[in-house]
Amino acid sequence: MALLVGVEYCKVDAQGRIKMPVALKKQLELSEDLRFFVRRSIYSECLELFTYEAFQIEVGVLQKSLNPYDPESKRLYRRFIEGNMIELDGFDRLLLPDSMRKQVHITKDVVLLGAGNYLEIWNKEAYEKTSADSFDYQQAAKKLLSKTEENDR
Repeated sequence: MALLVGVEYCKVDAQGRIKMPVALKKQLELSEDLRFFVRRSIYSECLELFTYEAFQIEVGVLQKSLNPYDPESKRLYRRFIEGNMIELDGFDRLLLPDSMRKQVHITKDVVLLGAGNYLEIWNKEAYEKTSADSFDYQQAAKKLLSKTEENDR
């Protein structure tokens, strides 16, 4: 599975398509399968784009982690798999579903952000607003990444 990293700025055309930037396409392990799965993020106002293979792995993890007989688990699972299959066309473009673009206010300028096993697709203004907030990265790194005796137990 590919490790997707980097930030790329793109435009959405009149039909709702974005061209996959070369820098990101090179990171994808695409064989004959040009299918992707796109869903709305539950954490941020963006879309998440998985290769079909990466999404199959994601669903497998969810199925192992969630109890299918628990209504809350079932509802969360349903939300995680709610999305659309899309394909990369012959011109390296992806057609983003209109309803999803509207949900996260994607109109013209977008940011594609590599997030490990998937890409985040952001409205440019929303991404820049998130990047410019007062989040204390140093404090978060200290808290979440520092090893302590308690973490080692």
